[in-house]
Amino acid sequence: MVILQSMNPETPVAPAIIPSQKIYYLDHVKVLLTVLVILHHSFITYGGPGGWYYRQPTTSQAALIPMTMFVSTNQSFFMGLFFLLSAYFIEPSLKRKGTRVFLIDRLKRLGIPLVFYSLIFSPILNFMIYKFGDKQPGSFLQYLSGFNDWIDFGVLWFVAALLLFTLIFVGLYSLRLTGNRAIAQLKTGKVLLFAALLGLITFLVRLEFHVGWTLHPLGFQFGHFTQYIAMFTVGIMARRGNLADHLDFKMGKRFAWIAVGMFVVLFPMLGVVQKITNEPGDNFSGGWNWLNLFYSFYEQMIGVCIMVALIGISKYKWNRQSKFLSTLSRNTFAVYIFHPIVLIGLALLLSTWMVSPVIKLAIVAPCAVVGAFLLAAVIVKIPGVNKII
Repeated sequence: MVILQSMNPETPVAPAIIPSQKIYYLDHVKVLLTVLVILHHSFITYGGPGGWYYRQPTTSQAALIPMTMFVSTNQSFFMGLFFLLSAYFIEPSLKRKGTRVFLIDRLKRLGIPLVFYSLIFSPILNFMIYKFGDKQPGSFLQYLSGFNDWIDFGVLWFVAALLLFTLIFVGLYSLRLTGNRAIAQLKTGKVLLFAALLGLITFLVRLEFHVGWTLHPLGFQFGHFTQYIAMFTVGIMARRGNLADHLDFKMGKRFAWIAVGMFVVLFPMLGVVQKITNEPGDNFSGGWNWLNLFYSFYEQMIGVCIMVALIGISKYKWNRQSKFLSTLSRNTFAVYIFHPIVLIGLALLLSTWMVSPVIKLAIVAPCAVVGAFLLAAVIVKIPGVNKII
């Protein structure tokens, strides 16, 4: 069904989207998010806030500030949007395949990568750092004899959480407890109110679970899970209302400007609030304090705005079939799984190079993106593997 609207000559005309046809722009957004994951971990490697396998952080405040801005802005939306996009296709697939076939498929496509990463890939990554980063002696087999972290999902914490959310949804669906709530239209005021409510709940959760606190061995950071759960739920309801058919380009632009305004005005205010309250920077991560309250609201407000802006604008600008982008999209899951070995390998290769970490970042980040997609292109052609990832 095509909805006709009165538009001025400058307003792009949305390509008609029929639910049964492929929604190209969502796949393209997935490619962008996957690239951001690699860049996110690259920035953390060289000084951005967060945990990663191997780090050589810069001590330059002039570099740390933009690194922090990039990482914190990414964190505000990119994984939440991954959960939303993943959830968007779950209910139609469940109805089409039936519960049994759907569950078998999910367990195969999500469970097998989890087992592989934990039992095979994670020990390899840790050995690389042990051998070439820490310069420790011994073979891989000797290292394994003292290795104890056999349950370690690493970056696949997202896959573990998605599998958990999916199983819960299927259970509720089977009991007819999922309801029929749908989201067909977005209104600016309601979206901002939703984001503010998300910020309040995030603040309350971080009173107990500070950012950085991780549930081992699953790798879940409960300080971020308020958004993840909310976006998974929004994805389910958005598909029911065919929200992709009704997104408004003007709204996408509106939220883009709101996000830019928040970034330009409110992000610097985080430093002002810290100076006025004279509280330590660690308070941004949680606890009963002004920094946690302010940052929780800011993070969720700007994150939700970026999500709406990115999806709304990309629908009108990026919903064209592209063989190149389709190939990249096909390989994104493999990129997500295997990008750590490329990034860590490059960082270790340059670890002894006596230059600024900022220069290393400028080299490693783009090379890691290209290398991860090239490696994925090879992996997805392996017989059997291509049926899982």
